[in-house]
Amino acid sequence: MAGALLRGGVRRFPWLCNVLLYGGLFAAGDAAQQLWRRRRRGQPPDWAQTRRVALVALAFHGNFSYVWLRALERALPGRRPPAVLGKVLCDQLLGAPVAVLAFYTGMSILQRKEDIFSDCKKKFWNTYKTGLMYWPFVQLSNFILVPVYLRTAYTGLCGFVWATFICFSQQSGDGTAKSAFMWLQREKVNADEESSEK
Repeated sequence: MAGALLRGGVRRFPWLCNVLLYGGLFAAGDAAQQLWRRRRRGQPPDWAQTRRVALVALAFHGNFSYVWLRALERALPGRRPPAVLGKVLCDQLLGAPVAVLAFYTGMSILQRKEDIFSDCKKKFWNTYKTGLMYWPFVQLSNFILVPVYLRTAYTGLCGFVWATFICFSQQSGDGTAKSAFMWLQREKVNADEESSEK
């Protein structure tokens, strides 16, 4: 019943449903990484940060993704290998840099940083290269398996994982997967030390 209602809503209001799903999942990715990161230190989550992430995701990323994925489908229609590979290539060479730049710049504006391009200068290339290890595979499955009207929602679902990484990078990482893995390793060591002390 709920699934049929959701599918009907997405078909009747594709833009609105896709953008809201994308924005909600992206913000949930930030909330998840904050809860995970901050609980060890006994700090409450920074919900203002999550609201800023939601605003950037709803105002830019969800809309950009919706328009961008439809434009790619019009330019390279179908699911044949040349069209799919062309869409993935265009997405990674054109769409991905825009999305990374918009995230770091948008967050800096909302945080009222003096130099709104500071995070971009420090973290863009690392984040972009890390994204190349994740997004081509997501978009390959997206272009092959997912109907056009659900592609932004699917990207948002996969964006939940990406948001946990990019929000971590924006707050305390350097944009590399290595920094995230090193933080996870430190968390594991700290947990092991605490359990051995008890």
